[in-house]
Amino acid sequence: MSTKILVLGGGGREHALSVRLRDDGADVVCAPGNDGIAQDVACRPVDPADPAAVVALARAEGAALVVVGPEAPLVAGVADALAHARIPCIGPGAAAARLEGSKAFAKAFMARHGIPTARAVVVADPAELTPAMGGFETPPVVKADGLAAGKGVVVAESFEEAETAARACLENGAFGDAGRRVLLEQRLVGEEVSFFALCDGTRAVTFMPAQDHKRLRDGDRGPNTGGMGAYAPAPVASEEVVGRIVDRILVPTLEGAAAEGFAFRGFLFLGLMIDATGSPHVIEYNVRFGDPEAQPLLWGLDEPLLPHLEAAAHGALRSGRLRGRPAATVVLASAGYPRSSRKGDPIEGLAAAAKVPGVKVFHAGTRRRGDRFETAGGRVLGVCARAGGIAEAISASYRAVDCIHFSGMQVRRDIGTRALARLAADDDS
Repeated sequence: MSTKILVLGGGGREHALSVRLRDDGADVVCAPGNDGIAQDVACRPVDPADPAAVVALARAEGAALVVVGPEAPLVAGVADALAHARIPCIGPGAAAARLEGSKAFAKAFMARHGIPTARAVVVADPAELTPAMGGFETPPVVKADGLAAGKGVVVAESFEEAETAARACLENGAFGDAGRRVLLEQRLVGEEVSFFALCDGTRAVTFMPAQDHKRLRDGDRGPNTGGMGAYAPAPVASEEVVGRIVDRILVPTLEGAAAEGFAFRGFLFLGLMIDATGSPHVIEYNVRFGDPEAQPLLWGLDEPLLPHLEAAAHGALRSGRLRGRPAATVVLASAGYPRSSRKGDPIEGLAAAAKVPGVKVFHAGTRRRGDRFETAGGRVLGVCARAGGIAEAISASYRAVDCIHFSGMQVRRDIGTRALARLAADDDS
């Protein structure tokens, strides 16, 4: 009899998790899921951020394990409610979720435990904003303190832009409660890496280093988004760099969390900047798998994930690394994204895209109307491909992308170009 797994969430990350666990032999239910996910596993219309409803669903389904996808349920205490009900869960309790739920809390935590990160100032009073700006030699990065769906960050090119962004939060409520406080942060220079670990409170297994593309348009231009594409492995994170990440950041984070009474169990994301010397600094923590990075990491995984999840849920994980094939995801976004999203545009070409070898199309903002899908959110689809090399994976993903069309479709055409350039330079040397 197969293990019953409940996956919480309804986007591309949850589609990738559901497919991975289904392929591992689990009986998967996703809540609430979406019409695209429902093509692969059963879906239930339950709010993942309602702890009582989640516990009731897990009991009704006989779930042996609950895997939490998004951050909001974790901050709301869903993992705590499941622990109280003695239902195993992959996801930290609300105390540990503060590492993502409050950037100010995360900064103070890193300072207490000597974890390398950029200098930052927390501002809650608009009157303190201009003096605080004066403490930076270059325009600071502006971050809303709370959860803002990946959009609460402005990498300012001028002090004027930084102050405007900060005042939009503090005076105009740009991100509601999430922006009642802002962080002004020294801008780090280097190349970004997304590093993920599955943790059991003490030990961790790590995934291949990945790289996300946050800006809307090619060349890292335009506004920040939830992510327009990702690939793995990221060659900037060499074996030596990965060793530094584990020793200087991952291990101190787990030890610090345990020492402060909120041992971390679940997926931990380290958003990192790797400088010219190969030294990593933390840009931010997330307390769950990232999206879209989860898509190439899970689709490319060469070994079952389920046994590791079961071990992590019971505090019995064996430290190590999860290996996989190179993979890449290109996100297709709707008209108006990220400021808005247009719904109801028919999506064409999904069947043709699925026929490209090595490709899986993950659904995020879609819904079914009759016998076809249409747009229903900002990030609509993640077109993911795995292959023997990163260049081949990127090429396959774009071949599948070129099969798909909907009105107003936004897509970056430069996903993975940093990796290709670095690999070409290494070959030349």
